[in-house]
Amino acid sequence: MSKPLFALVPLLATTTLAACHTTPPAQSGYLARYDGLRAPPRSLSASVRQRRDDVASDAVGGVFLEPAVFAPGVGDRFSPAERAMVLREVDRQICFEVSERFTIAPAPTTETATLRTAVVRLQPTGRAGSVASAAVGFFVPVINLRAPMSTGGLAVETELLEAGTGRQIAALSWARNAQYVGRDSPSLSRIGDALQMAEPMGDAVGDAFASKARKVNDIPNPDPCAVYGPRRNVGRTAAGFVVSGVTGLYSPEVEGAGAALRPAADAASTETPQ
Repeated sequence: MSKPLFALVPLLATTTLAACHTTPPAQSGYLARYDGLRAPPRSLSASVRQRRDDVASDAVGGVFLEPAVFAPGVGDRFSPAERAMVLREVDRQICFEVSERFTIAPAPTTETATLRTAVVRLQPTGRAGSVASAAVGFFVPVINLRAPMSTGGLAVETELLEAGTGRQIAALSWARNAQYVGRDSPSLSRIGDALQMAEPMGDAVGDAFASKARKVNDIPNPDPCAVYGPRRNVGRTAAGFVVSGVTGLYSPEVEGAGAALRPAADAASTETPQ
């Protein structure tokens, strides 16, 4: 039996663990309050606890997005460049989702709610395990089989605060690790899994902070999130697909995840197709 095929055996044995190895993060103390946080239904791969005052949420118009931060002691073993990429991708995905439900304010005012976020856990992606997973993926291309103890992840705490009073309107504690069996691609980047988790995290923020009475709007034009780059980059998506298809690995640099912020002038001149 070849080495990749031999490695497939223990990986397949982890199938039953695929949806249950994300543990809830400990309370960091970042949120204004934690009482009332509850797990929503149908949250299988992520650990989610949230609360929302629907009346207060429906009354919100503009929202100022504070830049995400790391909770004390979190991410210390990562380089400044890696930490910056994670924060940019967290900000990017939250901006994309929140801007479809609320008006994004460029600066805080007495009339705008404030959304603040902290990364409370950052788990590294194992490079050796990713190489083994990519090798196995050559023989099993339909799903990604990840080696136990090699998957990374991301956990955040975020809240929406009322304009003027600072009262908590909504809060979310969210965590997800890459799954042992699923669609999460292995990566040679230590933050590869965390960057992949940022998109579902952003989706969760939008769903948690806006009540069902608030409809999802078209992308504003000009796009208030243009500083993070285009929401849809066909070229990067195609390049990422090719790299992943050839190597079986996720490449943040190719995908554009956590890319450096664009100059304000360039971002303001970009129009988003409706």
